[in-house]
Amino acid sequence: MSPRFDAGDRVSVLELGKPGHVRTPFYVRRREGVVLHRCGSYLNPEELSIGKVCGPVVPLYRVGFAMTDLWDDYRGSPADMLCLELYDHWLAPAAAAPQDGAPARDDEAFEHGGRP
Repeated sequence: MSPRFDAGDRVSVLELGKPGHVRTPFYVRRREGVVLHRCGSYLNPEELSIGKVCGPVVPLYRVGFAMTDLWDDYRGSPADMLCLELYDHWLAPAAAAPQDGAPARDDEAFEHGGRP
């Protein structure tokens, strides 16, 4: 699988409803972030956890989320960011993924990995 995203791309984390061991925390699902780095391609850890040790490799990205977007009561600096490594199949382009009515972020600072 070829990488679909690159540094600076805005992405939305999907809610795939997968049971069991997944590396995508619930608190970032249906949230938007920005790709900070393409980490390479690896075997899918969800498949590895159930004994499937072969298959296609999946692109992995480091994605940054503004802390104030994740937690309404966050009192730290507005520039604070949580960075997670997420696999391609959990991501969609930000404008394409449904957000359950949540407004999309469009400020320039967020698109470039930071906050004003």
